[in-house]
Amino acid sequence: MPKERAVTKRLKYSFVMAAIVLLISASSMVMVTFAWYIYQTGARTSDIHMAVGTGSSLQISNTYNGEYGTATVMDEFQGRLNPVSTNRITGGFQKVYGFSDGSENQPRLVASLFGAGEKNDYYETTLFLRVSGEKQKVYLADIGFEDDDLLNPISTAIRVGFVAHEPGQDQPVSGEYIFAINTADNPEAEYNTATGQEGYVLDCTRTDGTTVPMTNLYTKANFCDYNKENGTVKLNDSSLALFSLDGGSSGDYGTPVQVDIYIWLEGCDKDCTNNLCEKTLKKIALSFACSPDDPK
Repeated sequence: MPKERAVTKRLKYSFVMAAIVLLISASSMVMVTFAWYIYQTGARTSDIHMAVGTGSSLQISNTYNGEYGTATVMDEFQGRLNPVSTNRITGGFQKVYGFSDGSENQPRLVASLFGAGEKNDYYETTLFLRVSGEKQKVYLADIGFEDDDLLNPISTAIRVGFVAHEPGQDQPVSGEYIFAINTADNPEAEYNTATGQEGYVLDCTRTDGTTVPMTNLYTKANFCDYNKENGTVKLNDSSLALFSLDGGSSGDYGTPVQVDIYIWLEGCDKDCTNNLCEKTLKKIALSFACSPDDPK
């Protein structure tokens, strides 16, 4: 009997050790599998600077009835930016919940199971802009950013979205625009979603992983050219007007326009891969400029 108990004890020990090893192995696989879409960003403040064209008076505030000026500071983001995906901001964001084996010419594991994104997966804030004098169109002059690791730049997978409203507070949406802030490639770029290909993102109207081509993605080619030395604004054929602002009567400021700002990691971007884990975007700064609605 003592011998049988000793054998049984050894068997139990071996089983427990095997289970522990299996658990460790499984945990390691999960870490490798899921690490690509969880990035630690920490807390930081992102500045918003205003660029004002000659003959115009453009102001910004982070509250509708607050103090307006030529610059403001966005709210801090604290926590994790978890990659999400969408082809339309107002349609909502989705994120990955599961993976499957990749097929031919795909990574070993590809994202295949998706669900609704949560508010803390991405950054969101609201700004208000107003102008005095004649009617003006508002453009982006620059999106400045700073990566914490130039060899593994997280900016390559960052998107900045703008949702403009009709004049006033909490008014209907008049338009939305999504910008890629860095058109360079992540050195380990690889499209990692089960369907689609480079340039495809999740369809916000579906929850089954359907992807669609992202045709309304803008870049710095769509900025205006703002000259800081003399305050002039030059437009090119690709300059994109985000919205218009009306000045008030007798040179007063007109009704502000609400602009919702979104910053997220586009999980379907081929640049959104494992080497960016724990990388951060240290700073982002938005510069706006305006030009007469009907330039002479």
